Amino acid sequence: MGLKLFDLNGRRALITGSSQGIGLSLAEGLAVAGAEIVLNGRDAAKLRGAAEQLTGTGATVRTLGFDVTDHDAVRTAIDGFEAEVGPIDILVNNAGMQHRSPLEDFPADAFESLLQTNIASVFHVGQAVARHMIRRGRGKIVNICSVQTALARQGIAPYTATKGAVANLTKGMAADWAKYGLQCNGLAPGYFDTPLNAALVADQDFTSWLEKRTPAGRWGRVEELVGTCIFLSSDASSFVNGTTIFVDGGISACL
Repeated sequence: MGLKLFDLNGRRALITGSSQGIGLSLAEGLAVAGAEIVLNGRDAAKLRGAAEQLTGTGATVRTLGFDVTDHDAVRTAIDGFEAEVGPIDILVNNAGMQHRSPLEDFPADAFESLLQTNIASVFHVGQAVARHMIRRGRGKIVNICSVQTALARQGIAPYTATKGAVANLTKGMAADWAKYGLQCNGLAPGYFDTPLNAALVADQDFTSWLEKRTPAGRWGRVEELVGTCIFLSSDASSFVNGTTIFVDGGISACL
């Protein structure tokens, strides 16, 4: 069997929040493994640019623009796509946001936005896609968690709460949907050089701290997440369910 276990030819993958950063990198990686890619985002111009970039590599790419925080819009978009184009075999719930502030001063509206974007979206999109996967008796759901799923850091307590919730919702998805042939797992990046972390990457004091704190001694590169995502999206993970794999250079493994 060998490498055929990781072959995604003939499968279609929807990646939310995939017009840049980790989402786009995962889309590129899944395409190399053979998957047809469906990019998602709210910014139409950025989505077109990402699609053009990915198409230029030889990938088969579609776009599906919808707001992941709008339950009805998600359901309409997913149901329409399934009816008009075909099945979504792989879902990567990647859409997310960050807001940094001391907890005692954290704005209530920012807290609500984090809840909707980071956790409610996983429910909305996961449920809409899973309803079709259940009917077919197969499917892969990969929820993007974070090193903050396991660890807290000053100034981002609400973000930490949402990423802990994503890991537990992942367990719940497995508990409810494994019997239908779905595998639902989490992928938890550590500190990666992405647009979401641009302020931290530019902060030399933070980068120095991170290099000392991380056994690997550096920021992660987004392409280093691809292998784990392919594994969780492929037949190689056929009996892996409800778990979260940390890809973090060892930061969650030590004090």
